[in-house]
Formats: sequence, C-alpha cells, structure tokens
Amino acid sequence: MELKRGKTLKKVMNTNRNGLLKSVLIITILLSFTVLLAGGYWIFKEQAPRPLQVTNEKGEVLFTKESIMGGQAVFQKYGLMDYGTVLGHGSYMGPDYTAEALKIYTQGMQEFKAKEKYNKSFTSLNGDEKTIIKNNVIKEMRKNRYDIAKDSMKLTNAQAFGLEKVREHYQDVFTKGDGWGLKANLIKETDMPEKNRAYVAKGDQITQISDFFFWTAWLSSTVRKGDTITYTNNWPYYEDAGNHLSFSAVWWSGASITLFVLMVGVILFVFYRYQFGMKEAYKEGQFPKIDLRKIPVTSSQVKSGKYFVIVSVLFFVQCMFGALLAHYYIEPDSFFGIKWIHDILPFNITKGFHLQLAIFWIATSWLGMGIYVAPLVGGYEPKKQGLLVDILFWALVVLVGGSMAGEWLGAKGYLGNNWFLLGNNGWEYIELGRIWQLILIVGMLIWLFIVYRGIRAGLKRESDKGGLIHLLFYSAIAVPAFYIFALFINPGTSFTFADYWRWWIIHLWVEGIFEVFAVVVIGFLMVQLGLVTKKSTVRQLYFQLILLLGSGVIGIGHHYYYNGSAEVWLGLGAVFSALEVIPLTLLILEAYEQYKMMREGGIDFPYKGTFWFLISVAIWNLVGAGVLGFLINLPAVSYFEHGQFLTPAHGHGSMMGVYGMFAVAVLLYSLRNIVQPEFWNDKWIKFSCIMLNVGLAGMVFLSLLPVGFIQIKEAFHHGYAASRSAAFLQKDLVQTLLTWRAVPDTIFLIGVVVLLIFCMKALFHLRKPTHKEGEQLPVKDLALDEE
Repeated sequence: MELKRGKTLKKVMNTNRNGLLKSVLIITILLSFTVLLAGGYWIFKEQAPRPLQVTNEKGEVLFTKESIMGGQAVFQKYGLMDYGTVLGHGSYMGPDYTAEALKIYTQGMQEFKAKEKYNKSFTSLNGDEKTIIKNNVIKEMRKNRYDIAKDSMKLTNAQAFGLEKVREHYQDVFTKGDGWGLKANLIKETDMPEKNRAYVAKGDQITQISDFFFWTAWLSSTVRKGDTITYTNNWPYYEDAGNHLSFSAVWWSGASITLFVLMVGVILFVFYRYQFGMKEAYKEGQFPKIDLRKIPVTSSQVKSGKYFVIVSVLFFVQCMFGALLAHYYIEPDSFFGIKWIHDILPFNITKGFHLQLAIFWIATSWLGMGIYVAPLVGGYEPKKQGLLVDILFWALVVLVGGSMAGEWLGAKGYLGNNWFLLGNNGWEYIELGRIWQLILIVGMLIWLFIVYRGIRAGLKRESDKGGLIHLLFYSAIAVPAFYIFALFINPGTSFTFADYWRWWIIHLWVEGIFEVFAVVVIGFLMVQLGLVTKKSTVRQLYFQLILLLGSGVIGIGHHYYYNGSAEVWLGLGAVFSALEVIPLTLLILEAYEQYKMMREGGIDFPYKGTFWFLISVAIWNLVGAGVLGFLINLPAVSYFEHGQFLTPAHGHGSMMGVYGMFAVAVLLYSLRNIVQPEFWNDKWIKFSCIMLNVGLAGMVFLSLLPVGFIQIKEAFHHGYAASRSAAFLQKDLVQTLLTWRAVPDTIFLIGVVVLLIFCMKALFHLRKPTHKEGEQLPVKDLALDEE
C-alpha cells in the first residue's frame, strides 16, 4: 500500500512539474510573439517614407513613389538580390547597391559644392577646403526635408546633382555590364506594358532602379525626424556621409555579452538542479537488442523510399550549383573559359537555384521521415495512405521542376509582368513565384494530412494533450503554418517591411520551426528505439522549447539592425540573439549522451549511421549556428560585417551543418528500417559522414572565414562600399583563398556522391510491406504514460 502511495505521489509531482513547464512554454510563446508583432507594427510605422513625389529646389518633379516602387520591382524581377545586396541583404558577388549609391551620391554632392564654392573639382582642393566641403555636404544630406503633411520631399541642388550621378552610373552598369559578374543589357526596356503598374511602372526601368537605389542611399544618410541617427541606424559605414557606429550598437553589444554570461550560469543551474537531461530507459550493460526484421513495414513507409532518393539527387545537384558559384568568384563571366554556361546560368540564377534546392532537399527529407514514422505512432496504416504519399511525391516533383523553370524564365525577363506570379519573386531564400509558393503550401498541408491520418489513433490514446505525440503533431502543424507568412509580401510592399516578413520565413520557419521540429523528432526517435524514457524526454523537450522559442523568436531582431527598422531592434536583437547560443550549447551535452548510446550498442547497433550524423548536428549547432552566429550578431560587429563573407561562413555552418546533417540523419534512420538489412553497409555511411564534415569545416574555416576577416578589416579602414567592391574580391590574397576552396569543396562533393550512390542502390533493395492498410502494427504504444 505504501509503495503504491509513493508511486502515486511521485506521478502527481511529475505531472505538476510538467504542467508548470507547459505553462511556462505557453507564456513564453505568447510574450515572444507579442513582442515580435508589436515590433513589426513599429517597423511599419517607423519605416522610411516613400514620398508621392520628390522635387528639386525649383519644384520640378525628379521622381515619384511609383518610380521607387517600380525600381524595387525591377531589382526583384531580374533576381538582383541573388547577385548583390540592398541595405546589406542579398548575395555577395555584386556590390551593396545602397552603399555604392551612397558613395556616388556623396561624391556628386562634394563635386557640386566644390564647383559652387571654389570653382574647382573636389579632387583639386587642398586639405582645409576638402574638410569644409565634406562638413557642408554631411550637414546638408543628413537634414530630413520630407514633408509629412504633403507626403513630398525636396532635394537641394547638390542632392539633385548627386541623384543624376547615381542615374548615370547605373545607366552605364546595366547597359555595359559592371565589369565583373553582371551581364550587359540585363534590364530590358520593352517588356513592361502600362498595365500591372503595381509590379513595374511604365517608363525607363534603368532610371527606376537607379531611383530606388538612390532612395535607399537617402534613407541611410538622412536623420529620422526627431532623432539623431539615420533610418538605418547610421549604416553603411561611410565617413564622408557622416555615418559612424552609433552608441546603441556599442552599448547593446556589451550588454548582450554581459546578459549572456549571466544567463549561461542561470540556465546551467536550472538544467542540473532539476535534471532536464534525457535518462536511459535501459540498465547499464543491458542495451536493448533491435531486430530490424521484426520491425513492421507498411506500404506508405516503403513508398517513402523514393523521397529519400530524390533527396540525395537534389542534394547532389544543389552542391554542383554551389561549386559553380564558388568558381564564379574566380572567373565571374565563364566556367573555365566556357561562356555559354554563364549565359545560361549567370550568378544570380545559379544562386537562386542553390538556395531553393537546399530548402527543397532538406524539407523533402523531413517530409519523408514524417511519412515513415506516422504509422509507428498511430499503430496502424490508414487506407489509401500509400496513394496520398504518391500524390504528394509527384506534386513535389512538379513544384521543384516548375519553380526552377519559372525562376530561370523570370530572371531572364521572359515572363514580363508575370515574373512575380510564375518566376522569381526577387527575395533571397524565398525566390519562388507566388503560384509556386501556394503549391508548396498545399503540398505541406497534404503532408500534414498524411501525418495526421497516421498518428490520429495515437493522439486519441494519449490523454496528456502536451504529451510526446501531441508535441510531434504541434511541431508538424507549424511547418506549413509558418511558411504562410511568405504571402504577406507583395511587389508594392516597402522594402523594409517586406524584409520584416521575409525573415519570418528564413529565421522563424527555417531556423526556428525546423529547429523545434528537429528536437521533437530526435526525442521521439530515442523513445521509439527504447533508448530513453518518455517522461525524461518530454520534460527535456519542454525545457529545450522554452529556451529555443524564448530566445529565437525575438532573436530574429539581429536581421533588423540596419535595414531601415526602428532602433529598438538593436537592443532586442542583440540580447536575444546572444541568448540563442545557450540552447544550442546544451545540445552538445545531448550529443555526448547519443555517442555513449551508440558505443554501448556495439557493432550490432543498427543506427550507427544516423547517430554519426546526429552527433554532427550537435557539433555544428554549437560551432556553426552558435559560435559563428554569435560572432556576427553583435551589433558592433554586424555594423561593419553586415552582408560580408562572415555571414555565409555562419550560413553554411548552420544550414548544412545543422539542418542538412539532420536531414541526412532522418533519411538514414528511415531507410535503415525499409531497406533489406543484409544490403546495409555502414562503411559507406561513415565515409560519407567524414567527408561531409571535413569538407564543410574546410569550406568554412579555410576559405569563408579568412575572407570574412579580411573583408571586415577593409570596411573598417576604407568604408563599407570598398569592402563590397569587385576590386576587393580581385585582391591576390582573397583570390588565393577562394581558389583553394576547391579542395574542401571537392572533399565535400565526394561525400555527397557516396551518399547519392548508396541511396540509389538502396531503392532496389527495399523490404516488402509486412502489414496491410487498416491492419494494427505491433509497435510500442507511445501514448501510454510512464510511472
């Protein structure tokens, strides 16, 4: 009787503790998204104005809001965000057009003032005269002449002269090419009819894109009304325009580090005090024996095999595009002298393909894994489940093929005003045209329906609505739900506000929701394999989710430092971005436990390949996402680094190191159970894992990181525009580092090819289904509570 009472009391205490964790998680989510949405409203209200008309001192109209919107649309239509950047966001082959336009605009004003005051060119002035002119220009350009009541803005004669210089420069660039990776006559003047003016306005498109670039230069050098810093918080760094590092950037860099150190101590105390780690479900020396032949296999699970083969194919193609991109930094207008390759696949289109294919193959792997595990959770195979799996597969094939064709046609200018609907919508990472975005959302909803049908019985049996199966389902719902925010961006949306929503996809969907889905799936797999207890896993998941969402949601703010958003994001983004490192650091402890499990499983443990990649995920979570992310997210560093090579160093380490490695891990777990056991060969997998990790590390630490350090130094000494120029990329040391990147790239590609061959061979050695549709499966019931 006493023993029974003790168990009952212990169960009540555990229930209360889990209830507290659920409450904390719900409050964390509500508070975080309240701050994020309130901050978004603030961004909307505080965004730089797009005046109905901009005039000179005589009142003559120089350009209009329609021209600014049209220029932004031209920038998007031709995929130029996958070549260069605006306000620091985009790709790094071309210049930052904001910084470049600001430099031309400033020098134009200096030239005008020198002629006006001294009747000399600026370069011929002596030191004192130059100082006078520079100070006059800074004072004049930083004054905000926007009239809120009339929604109009007046440029001084010197500013109007600077505008003309910007227009002359880009007229030359877009007709003759930029002498680096941009082709001549890229922008076509005749394919835009007067209709659909919300997409691209009628008129000279080169003038429109020039005016758009000038507008971003204006907002980056003009002080906000009632403030002392510009709309971009004084970015980009350029002394001649009066842009210097702000006090907020310095203060919040120091404050974020201080709070980070404090919270590390607090979180570690809580972690160890309340034992939030996973606990083994087996006693020492009694590691569970796993017989793959006794694991049931259903029709839908076997059909998921083709998803994983497609994953490996897309992975290989994506990496080949990556290799072509790396080569373009050495030879920007051809591939080993072959011009037609560059004509067909210029840098911007290749970059768009490289990013989209990464998202496609990673997401497809996770979708395939969801299809595989669904019957294991629910305990049976729903009728027509295999048919739905086939329908989803072919929908994904249409999506990948159609969207890539659309992106190519759109960026080449062949779709006219349908570029936004069917082509490249112009935003890096979410290049899909609107139609393809809708198809992707529909595909993810079909997948969610497939998963729900499979796990429905398990959801009904699990009494705790916050239990393991429910957590798995909630995280699955979030996958399609958060991509819907991509639909909030339209061609007429202001660049700053559109960028706010864009990072909901890149940061919250890719880095946030996928991270949540990943930790829940890892916990589920551990429990399913009988390696850890369900109770400890659920508690750890709540703890991890509180940390991930508590820091990661508001941590999105580090993307808003200098894109024209309110200054408040310097504080919010800095602090919460620093805190994002803590949950990533704790994952390394989980990796050590996984390593011990793999070692205790011995040579007969069938999931060694999966565990090698899971351990890789944890290491890259710490190094790629955590350490390298922390480095560039400090405002004082980001001010000089924003949009430079340190960013792709972090990007490759986190995107491939974390999400890519995890995608391979779940691929191998699923394949291991549906492939005939006698075919499996872990030597192939181990070799591929080693090559991928060595290649990725070499790519990041021997090429991207050193170039990034050189580039940030260039920005510090010569201004940001100089660090993003083609002249910088052509420096001997930079070219040497980028050339030798071919070595780790080749090592990485070997790992990809080995994985590709292994997956393709596996497709011919799949097990036959052991259970029919509607038949119960002899699997562990994860809906049962543990005492």
